[in-house]
Amino acid sequence: MTPNTNTPSRYRWVIVAVAAAILAIAMGQLVNGLSAFFAPLEQEFGWGRGEIAFINTAGLIGISLGGVVMGFVADRLNIRLVVLLGASVTALCMIAASQATTLWQLYAIFFAAGALGGGALFAPLFALVGGWFRTGAGLAIGIVAAGQAIGQGGIPFANAVLIDALGWRAALLALGVFSLVALVPLALLVRKPEPAATFAGRPSTEPAPNVPLPRVVVVMSAAVLCCCSLMSVPLMHLVPLIQGCGVPAPEAGSVVFAMMITAIFGRVAFGRLADMIGAVPAYLAASAWQTALVFFFTQIDDLSLFYLFAPIYGFGYAGVMTGVLTTIRVLTPADRRASATGIILAFAWAGHGLGGYLGGLFFDLTGTYELTFAVAVVAGIVNLALVASLFLMDTKGRRRGPALLVPAQG
Repeated sequence: MTPNTNTPSRYRWVIVAVAAAILAIAMGQLVNGLSAFFAPLEQEFGWGRGEIAFINTAGLIGISLGGVVMGFVADRLNIRLVVLLGASVTALCMIAASQATTLWQLYAIFFAAGALGGGALFAPLFALVGGWFRTGAGLAIGIVAAGQAIGQGGIPFANAVLIDALGWRAALLALGVFSLVALVPLALLVRKPEPAATFAGRPSTEPAPNVPLPRVVVVMSAAVLCCCSLMSVPLMHLVPLIQGCGVPAPEAGSVVFAMMITAIFGRVAFGRLADMIGAVPAYLAASAWQTALVFFFTQIDDLSLFYLFAPIYGFGYAGVMTGVLTTIRVLTPADRRASATGIILAFAWAGHGLGGYLGGLFFDLTGTYELTFAVAVVAGIVNLALVASLFLMDTKGRRRGPALLVPAQG
């Protein structure tokens, strides 16, 4: 009996779970896991916060460059080998970082962790998840992004607890060993879509893009550069901002954890919203949310208010990454999706690194975080203008039907 190639494979949900777990562990370390290390590194070495923040920036530059290369590789080679490389390098670099004695060593280690670790995981895994789904991809991508949100909240919180108990070196060592034990077996479960999940050409539920691919890449790259510059400011600097109000590190880290818990629901909700109203409108809504609220962090000096406000901000901010990923999926052809994703996300990670670094630099110059968060608002406004222009380009370019405005059914 001939198998029904129109029936989606159940293994697609295994891929979603595996991708979510891998990104939770790896990206939780590389995106904002360093936030808990500001105070101990500052105390032990006397480095400025701008210098410490650049450790994270070096990792994000690595992700941006490595993501471009690994996106092209993942389109052409065995995806499992690519993910295995990323998993192993991420873990081993955390172990190496625990033995670092100079600033340049941490810069080099985190750059390598980003280029060969995160770069081999982020864009390839999200492109892989999109390839397993003909309908409902927004929800699937939202779930994977939610897994990453768990890591971005849980890893800094775990780091703060480990540092408080063991010191920063032992905390990094424990994180690296745990990552090696957890990530490698998960990577072995990764595989390309089965024949039932593939299709010749683009199906009716995934209309042909209405905007030329080079234009999509240019506009999206500029938008995510600004968007992620804003996003990185609270991710990297909320813990030290709260500590500056006299709050101990574990409690400050728990605020970020609370924010990222609501981000789990926000990423799933905005993924579902993208399936309902379209990718770009959902992206616009989430971007407007984080832009409108981010500056208010600097107006709070009470721990209970941080606990109240951070989850409200986190729910909407979380939808931004989901919006970026669902928009890329809708606007790019499947056979060029991993490479296009890698290029666009290179600018996203560059924005993360730029925002985090400038946040520390502005603090060193002014002694407060108000300028840092004000500049983040400006970056958010520019992002909104660029995303709106993309929406208008899609509307004007429709010939086969509104790819962004009519959600996929099923």
